[in-house]
Amino acid sequence: MASVGPLGDGKNEVKEINTKRQSSVSQCSQNEHHFHKVGVPPRQKLFKEFASTLKETFFADDPLRPFKDQPQSRKLVLGIQAIFPILEWGRSYDLKKFKGDVIAGLTIASLCIPQDIGYAKLANLDPQYGLYSSFVPPLIYALMGSSRDIAIGPVAVVSLLLGTLLQSEIDPTKNPVEYRRLAFTATFFAGITQVTLGFFRLGFLIDFLSHAAIVGFMGGAAITIALQQLKGFLGIKKFTKKTDIISVMQSVWGSVHHGWNWQTIVIGASFLGFLLFAKYIGKKNKKFFWVPAIAPLISVILATFFVYITHAEKHGVQIVKNIEKGINPPSVKEIYFTGDYLLKGFRIGIVAGMVALTEAIAIGRTFAAMKDYQLDGNKEMVALGTMNIVGSMTSCYVATGSFSRSAVNYMAGCHTAVSNIIMSFVVFLTLLFITPLFKYTPNAILAAIIISAVIGLIDYDAAILIWKIDKLDFVACLGAFLGVVFVSVEIGLLIAVAISFAKILLQVTRPRTAILGKIPQTAVYRNIQQYPDAMKVPGILIVRVDSAIYFSNSNYIKERILRWLRDEEEQLKADYLPQIKFLLAEMSPVTDIDTSGIHALEELYKSLQKRDIQLVLANPGPVVIDKLHSSGFANLIGEDRIFLNVAEAVSSCSPKLVEEA
Repeated sequence: MASVGPLGDGKNEVKEINTKRQSSVSQCSQNEHHFHKVGVPPRQKLFKEFASTLKETFFADDPLRPFKDQPQSRKLVLGIQAIFPILEWGRSYDLKKFKGDVIAGLTIASLCIPQDIGYAKLANLDPQYGLYSSFVPPLIYALMGSSRDIAIGPVAVVSLLLGTLLQSEIDPTKNPVEYRRLAFTATFFAGITQVTLGFFRLGFLIDFLSHAAIVGFMGGAAITIALQQLKGFLGIKKFTKKTDIISVMQSVWGSVHHGWNWQTIVIGASFLGFLLFAKYIGKKNKKFFWVPAIAPLISVILATFFVYITHAEKHGVQIVKNIEKGINPPSVKEIYFTGDYLLKGFRIGIVAGMVALTEAIAIGRTFAAMKDYQLDGNKEMVALGTMNIVGSMTSCYVATGSFSRSAVNYMAGCHTAVSNIIMSFVVFLTLLFITPLFKYTPNAILAAIIISAVIGLIDYDAAILIWKIDKLDFVACLGAFLGVVFVSVEIGLLIAVAISFAKILLQVTRPRTAILGKIPQTAVYRNIQQYPDAMKVPGILIVRVDSAIYFSNSNYIKERILRWLRDEEEQLKADYLPQIKFLLAEMSPVTDIDTSGIHALEELYKSLQKRDIQLVLANPGPVVIDKLHSSGFANLIGEDRIFLNVAEAVSSCSPKLVEEA
C-alpha cells in the first residue's frame, strides 16, 4: 500500500495528474501523496496473546477487578462476599426493605404451595416433594444468588421434562422407590452440571439455544402440560403415559362415555374460570397484582372445603389424599452413585439442569434489566447448582426460577432474596402443621391451577414478532413447538437445539456478501440493494464480505466473489461497457481470518490474475492485516494494493472518476 511521502514539485504534480487523466480507468495510480497506510499492530508475545484471548473468552466481565490493589484481608472478605452475596447487600439491609420482602414472600408463598403440589404430580412424585423443593433450595439460593427478584421452586416445564425422562426408565406406579431415587440422582447431577458450567465460566453455552427456539419449546411444553391435566380435570382414571397430542386426545375421547366424571368437571371448570378471571383482573390493573397471586390458594381452600362437606370423593371425585407431614428427610443414601441407574441419572440430570438453567438465567436477566442492576450469570449457575445438589440430599427434585412467581415477587415490591427466605419459612410451617388439611383437595383444582399457570408460557406476541423479523428464526420456533406437541418433550428440546445449531452453522458457513456502489455527491460506498441510487464504479467491482473468513466459509466466500464477478462481466458485456479491471474487497466487517481464509484469498488472487484483474483490499482490521503480513499475502498482492478505505482505493484505481466527481 502507498505511504505518505514528501511533497513534490508543483509542476511534477500537475504533470503526474495529466498523465493519470490520459491513462486508462483501469490503471491504478502509484501516487503516494494522498493515501494513508493501513497500520499493522505491534506483534504481541505468544503467551500474552494467548492470555488475552483466554481472558476475553472466559473472563469477559473481569470478575477479579474488585480485588485489584486490595490488601490480603480485604481480598479474603471480597472472596467470601463473591460466594455469598448476602454478606454484601446484607450490610445495607433495613426495615423498609424487610417490609417489602415480607409482603412479597407471603404473596409468592400463597402462589407456590398449590402450584408445588400440582407440579410434583407432573414429575410423577408425591405432593410433598413439590413442597420440599420450595423449602431448602430457596434458602440456599438466598445465600448464594445474585438476583433480587427471582423466586425459586419447582416449575412446570422442568417438572414435565423430568417426569417424562424418568418415566421412560422406571415405571413410577410399579417401582415408586426406584423412581424417586432416580429423581434424586438426576437432581444431583443437574446441580453438578450447573456448578461446573458456572465454575469454569462456560455459561455462554446456554446461549446456543436461541430465543426463538425457547419460545417455541415453552409454548409446546405449555400445551403438553395443559393436555396432561385433562386427566385430573375430567376425572379420568386410565390415562395414557405418552405426552404427544394425538395419544392424549385418543385417551381423552376414548373414555368420554365411561371415564369422565361430571362432578369433577364442574369443580375444575368453575375454578379454572375463577383463576382466569383473577389473572385478567391482575393484568388489567397492576394494583391488583395480588389477586391472581392468592387466587390459587383461595381456590384450593374453597374446593377442599366443598369436597369435605359434600363427600364428593364418594361420587368419583379424585382427591390428593394424604400428604406426608414434616420437613424434608435426608436422601443422600437414596442417590445412585453406582450401578446402571447412575449413568441414566447423569444423562437426565444434564438435560434437566440445562433447561432449568436456561429458564432461570433468562428470568434473572429480564428482571435485572427492569431494575437496572447487573446479574452475574456464572455466579447464578453456581448458586442454582449448589441449591440443587443440596436439594438432592434433602428429598428435593430439580428447582429453578419460576417466571410466574418471579413476576409476582417483582410486582409485590421485593427488594432482596429475603423474599425467598420468607416463602421458604411459610412452606416450612405448611409442612409441619397444614399438610393434613390438603387431604380432601380435589385433583381437578390442581389441574385448573396448572392450566391457568402454563397459559402464560404461550407467547403469541413473541412468535408473531419472530415471524416478522426473521423467517429462519420462526422455523426454529415452529420446529421446537411441533416437536414437543406432536412427539415428546425431549424430541422437541432436541429439535430446538438442532435448529439453533443449524442456524449458527448456516450463518457461519454462508455469510452475506454485497456489491457496493457510491452514494451520489458523497465519498460513501454502500450496498446497492439497500441504496438503489448508489452508482457502480466503472472498471471496479467493489465487494463487501460481512463475516470473519474461516475454514468453514472461506471456499464459499471465494466462489461467491467469483460468481459476483462473472455476473457483472456478463452484464457489462451485454451492455457493451468496459470490463472489470479491479476487484476491490471491503474488509471492514472481516474481524478475523485463518490459514484457510488466507489460502482462499491466494486462490482468488491467482484466478483474478488469469483474467488480468487486480485484487485490491480496503480497511482490513488489526487482526486481519497482521495475519496478511505474517503469511506474506500482503507482499504477494503488493502493499500498494491495500488501502485505508474504499474511497482512497477507488480514487487510486479510478482517478478519472474522482476528477469527474
